Amino acid sequence: MDNAALARARLRPLRALGLMSGTSLDGIDAALLVSDGERVVEFGPVLTSPYQPGFRERLRALLGRGRDEGVAAVEEELTRLHAWAVATLLARAGLGPAEVDVIGLHGHTILHEPARGRTIQIGDGALLARLARIDVVADFRSADVAAGGEGAPLAPVFHAALAEALERPLAVLNLGGVANLTWIGADGRLVAFDTGPGNALIDDWVRVRTGRAMDADGRLALAGRVEGSLLARLLADPYFGRRPPKSLDRDHFAAAVCEAMSGAGLSAADGAALLAAFTAEAVARGLAFLPSPPRRWLVAGGGRRNAALLAGLREALAAPVAPVEAVGWDGDALEAQCFAHLAVRALRGLPLSFPETTGAPRPMCGGRLYRAPGRGA
Repeated sequence: MDNAALARARLRPLRALGLMSGTSLDGIDAALLVSDGERVVEFGPVLTSPYQPGFRERLRALLGRGRDEGVAAVEEELTRLHAWAVATLLARAGLGPAEVDVIGLHGHTILHEPARGRTIQIGDGALLARLARIDVVADFRSADVAAGGEGAPLAPVFHAALAEALERPLAVLNLGGVANLTWIGADGRLVAFDTGPGNALIDDWVRVRTGRAMDADGRLALAGRVEGSLLARLLADPYFGRRPPKSLDRDHFAAAVCEAMSGAGLSAADGAALLAAFTAEAVARGLAFLPSPPRRWLVAGGGRRNAALLAGLREALAAPVAPVEAVGWDGDALEAQCFAHLAVRALRGLPLSFPETTGAPRPMCGGRLYRAPGRGA
């Protein structure tokens, strides 16, 4: 970040707009908030813009690929959809571009291989800054990965800001396409890592077997039966024995799941039940790596609406488990709000990741600033 940007950012809390396109491929979440980078001063309106089926499939086709020649057109389309979400949210909030200091653009992860030193989030920060007429911070993960970190999760510092007044130790579990947790100790210590699958495996199974996008409310899984031998086979993945920090690509378990479930004769309901149990048990395996058991688990992401997942978590964790709405947070907007907050931190030169959250060698700032034309130096 340039010195002028840092100087302005330190003068006052900033109004930021966060954008998140999650691994569940469901759409764009956008959220406004006011933050000084340390604490959230005020929450603003939020918006969810679902992807149309055709675009969702074009985006799905990029998963696991590098930046080859087929990516550019989809990236531009994705960026223009983000610009539409920005304009729509600002119109609803009665704000003009000049009244927003920065956009935090996560983009969409198409490849995450930190062990090979690469993570790719598509979304054109320069194009979005031009279309939205607002400065954009993007590319949040690359600096951490380049330094030897996992590049994920990045939400812990935001979770800690929100949880300042809550009883600790506390765990915040995000059930997106991949599941990740933040453990917050009584002294503010943070531990974070991806626990395993979230909704992605369930969504993919349901899409193939039923044509629906997801297991709404977990009704399909609740009607099924878990095959214990298949669950044990899935839980034998070496990932669960690795000490954190650690993170996952969306499709890390896809081949093993396909191999285990092919020819098993599972009904759509039994497969959904198995994958919901896999997600819950994977979270429970993470308990071994926490400094102390959380007094409470707060669940964000689309998975918090899956009754089978929540029931499995309560049984596996033997602890209170509740959606984040129980403490007044917005579980649909949380990740978008996070990247608004992280954009402000980036402008202020504050760290986004830490040795115990991503495995970075030191607290790391991150993000790349893209100037909107006419916004000044």
